[in-house]
Amino acid sequence: MNSPTQHQVDLSTPLKFAYWVPNVSGGLVVSTIEQRTDWSFDYNRELARIAERSGFEYALTQTRYAASYGADKQHEATSFSLALLAATEKLKVIAAVHPGMWHPGVLAKFVITADHLSNGRAAVNIVSGWLKAEFVNFGLPWLVHDERYVRTEEFIRVLRGLWTEKGFSHTGKYYNIADFTLQPAPVAVAGRPHPEIFFGGNSTAAQATAGRVADWYFSNGKDLDGFSENISGVLAAAVPLGRRPRFGLNGFVIARDTEKEARETLREIVAKAHKPAVEGFRDAVQEAGPATKDGKGMWTDSSFEDLIQYNDGFKTQLIGTPEQIATRIVEYKKRGVNLLLTCYLHFQEELATFGRDILPIVRELEADAARQADVELVVA
Repeated sequence: MNSPTQHQVDLSTPLKFAYWVPNVSGGLVVSTIEQRTDWSFDYNRELARIAERSGFEYALTQTRYAASYGADKQHEATSFSLALLAATEKLKVIAAVHPGMWHPGVLAKFVITADHLSNGRAAVNIVSGWLKAEFVNFGLPWLVHDERYVRTEEFIRVLRGLWTEKGFSHTGKYYNIADFTLQPAPVAVAGRPHPEIFFGGNSTAAQATAGRVADWYFSNGKDLDGFSENISGVLAAAVPLGRRPRFGLNGFVIARDTEKEARETLREIVAKAHKPAVEGFRDAVQEAGPATKDGKGMWTDSSFEDLIQYNDGFKTQLIGTPEQIATRIVEYKKRGVNLLLTCYLHFQEELATFGRDILPIVRELEADAARQADVELVVA
């Protein structure tokens, strides 16, 4: 019998690629190293178009409300995502949102409108919430760790119900909906019953929630075994329900002509880390593990070096030559990765380099892996 991880592996479908939208200042590492990136819309509009031309299918817009972790300025995620959708033709843009700051009915209506304006390219990433100060200082309730996932699961069920049913009703702990129909419905897209719902979290509660209700599970950066452990937790909840969520993995990409150059860049990032900002982030987020029943949670096993990239992107080890990075990416595919979420020091230049130098090697290696497994890589 296949293990849950093996059960999920799909070698016939090409990997999808996404990038973090730098809609907050300071770049994607908290370091004084040069980062040729910018949080402005003009920069991000051009970046989205570069991504579209370079073979990327998705962009993920960050949600941040207050200055934190070295980012003193930030654009709101849903409005920024809508602007990026309007500036592109094929790119799917995922807006990160917090239950507790949004009502699911209001979000459902917003996304339907964004979906129609973009011809079916809107998506959401539901973030249960890790920065306590943002909730408390807004005067919003701050729930204990596992209870945040109770609310998130109900939020997603309501969101999906409003997108797919007429006369939808729901009576729950956090939301009550009475005979509500949203018109128009989301755009009808082949193979997509509604706008895609992404969701992430490393804790046991997060994995179980993802297994029960998410379309996609996002994992923080992990080594190969760590990723396998994460998705096994999700599948343990999903498989008995007949569900097959797909899996995304975060990774910080440092591609250079030689592995030595790439490793030296990582060492410089770490050497120039903004120590107070990293330590402040660590103090803010590492309550997650102790707050859970089993001590598992986001960032609980992250070192100071890991936290310099705030979604553990160094752990994925996409560091080296294009060939080395492509090889490692396909090893993750063999563990069940369906989408790779990338970030860079110099977004416009390095994202284009990824599409030109790394992605073609990935496709060759994917085809080889498919042939070895006696399946065909189906390229659209």
